[in-house]
Amino acid sequence: MSTIAPYAAQDTTSRGRQHDEPGPSFRGEYQRDRDRIIHCGAFRRLEYKTQVFVNHEGDMFRTRLTHSMEVAQLARTVARVLGLNEDLTEAISLAHDLGHTPFGHAGQDELNRCMHDYGGFEHNLQSLRVVDVLEDRYITFPGLNLTFESREGILKHCSRANARELGELGKRFLDRKQAGLEAQVADIADSVAYNNHDVDDGLRAGLIDLEALREVEVFRIHHDGALKKWPELDARRISYEVIRRVINSQITDLITTSRCALEKHAPANADEARDAGLALIQFSEPMLEQHLELKQFLRERVYMHYRVRRMSKKAQRTINQLFEALHGDPTLMPDGTREKTIALEQANPGTGRARGVADYIAGMTDRYAIAEFERIFNPTELT
Repeated sequence: MSTIAPYAAQDTTSRGRQHDEPGPSFRGEYQRDRDRIIHCGAFRRLEYKTQVFVNHEGDMFRTRLTHSMEVAQLARTVARVLGLNEDLTEAISLAHDLGHTPFGHAGQDELNRCMHDYGGFEHNLQSLRVVDVLEDRYITFPGLNLTFESREGILKHCSRANARELGELGKRFLDRKQAGLEAQVADIADSVAYNNHDVDDGLRAGLIDLEALREVEVFRIHHDGALKKWPELDARRISYEVIRRVINSQITDLITTSRCALEKHAPANADEARDAGLALIQFSEPMLEQHLELKQFLRERVYMHYRVRRMSKKAQRTINQLFEALHGDPTLMPDGTREKTIALEQANPGTGRARGVADYIAGMTDRYAIAEFERIFNPTELT
């Protein structure tokens, strides 16, 4: 770790874990975090959770698992070049979607509506809940007992009301400070990854085409460049080349701009980077505009496409009816889940039952949620 920059997170100065335990013998603290994330059940379930397209719609579309791996790959590159802590960056990247519901954002939005009177539902907070409480793998503590820095990075967004309940972890939202640099890298890598792979999946699904994408400046620039070099190449291979070029241009811009910001502010340590008054990991203004234009295009042409909206409507109905049935009658849940929900209700009579049901639904994969819906509502399903 001696090769990393002074403003990077250091294993030796970590703010520690919620529960004391002996340090690792042959790994750093953030390596241990990453390894615990990879081995946890919530991480494995990401394989069957929707990114945009429901898992059974095709084997080639991204899932939450492949998305998280792509985020980690991009974030590691940036962290390595900037001298940040690569292990911590990877841990945050791999864990950032652990609390996501089945059926992507449609599932999250519907579960939040169901939880409106019970404290709401937000997947960043749920990811934190997964690593702090819900994973049940260790004898001496609940959750994964990750370091403060990994937990901070997982919690990208938080309302002031929720921040007040989180102690030291929520303090930066109240004080309007930044997360650590590694968390900033993972956050932007997340948006770069999902924008570009949603372009790829949107093309594969036939929701958009290359001509429509030429309306977006960053795509048009690289599409023109690729066609000039390979005018006879088929559209599919051209699209791969353009997406590679877009990602490369964004990551290159991110590294160059962030390096300048770090040199200008010259933080002496990780805490000074948090106190800089602005995020030091950043795009240039022109690249940010291009990035946001692509994001807006995807919102209008892919996420609001009638085929995606139909899937979203079905997902919302599935989540809503599962929540209503299970909240109305917790005996419909499997034994272990029911017992945890009863314990939550006893501890928090007003909201505990709903939170237990939300934990159960949020942990489902797409196909498990569909199967559970059938088991509860289809008279021909007997178990």
